[in-house]
Amino acid sequence: MRTSIYVATPNIAVVKYWGRKKGGLNIPLNSSISVTMDEKLLTTTSVAFVPKLKNDCFFLNGKKAAPEELLRVKKVLDIVRKKAGIKEKARVVSENNFPTAAGIASSASGFAALACAACDAAGFKASKRELSIFARLGSGSACRSVMGGFVEWKKGSKKDGSDSYAVQIAPASHWPELRNVIAIADSKRKKIGSEKGMQITVATSKLYKKRIKKMPKTVLRMRKAILGKDLEEFLFIAMNESDSMHETMKDSKPSIVYLNKVSKKIISAVKDFNRKKGIICAGYTFDAGPNAHIYTVEKHVPEVKRMLKRIRGVKKVIACKIGQGPRKLTFS
Repeated sequence: MRTSIYVATPNIAVVKYWGRKKGGLNIPLNSSISVTMDEKLLTTTSVAFVPKLKNDCFFLNGKKAAPEELLRVKKVLDIVRKKAGIKEKARVVSENNFPTAAGIASSASGFAALACAACDAAGFKASKRELSIFARLGSGSACRSVMGGFVEWKKGSKKDGSDSYAVQIAPASHWPELRNVIAIADSKRKKIGSEKGMQITVATSKLYKKRIKKMPKTVLRMRKAILGKDLEEFLFIAMNESDSMHETMKDSKPSIVYLNKVSKKIISAVKDFNRKKGIICAGYTFDAGPNAHIYTVEKHVPEVKRMLKRIRGVKKVIACKIGQGPRKLTFS
């Protein structure tokens, strides 16, 4: 039996991916940019290829996973088995130390850890590009979590998805003072999953088509802001991007609303915070969920945390640094 355990962390997009091509390969309709978080938010995944096991099995947070979740895991396991030239079925056990399916990118860290652990357990030495593609098959945003620091997911143009993978724009050490202060507004599993939500938006939102046309320019601007460590530009783009994505969701039929009353209070509080400072020094972004990610720099973290804790309905505040990417757990 070959076993490997990896930990990986979520990434939070500052230029969003929302919408994919048909075909089941999780190929996005636009490129995106994210920041990998540190190990305050962590998924630990073990993969064991067991010779006598009849079927793949997957346990998530102590429970046997739903059939649809197992199917996503099998996509990754199947490509790894093919590349490694093995046939054994796998036992996969994954644990998150933060809310699952609540807009904190648990699938990104989960499938990044799965891709790394599966390749290692199978004895296949995958490149970062291959790991990114393997992780993408389970969850699109997971392709960015196989790397640390600042990451761009290139949408690619090939039908087989071979040129749709993530590349590192800059390592965590490039901008070490940057922080993501997370405000938990609701830790429950969302009613409409990201996959279903994307399908509805792409098919029905009139605003979505306008958004897609602007994305190449937005990606270029954000890449430049990161490389130049231009905080105001970085935060301005991140907030506009978040607003744009959620506007297209709301414009969908039926309308999709992931933000709740607490989320909206956070948005107002961040805007008021910046007005009082006279500069943009904190910026919100929301993935497909009500929980807020407030980007800022280290010196403003205490004030941002106090601001968030004063908002009624904010259940927990977590300040994250930039992460280094997945790592293997070894035991002596």
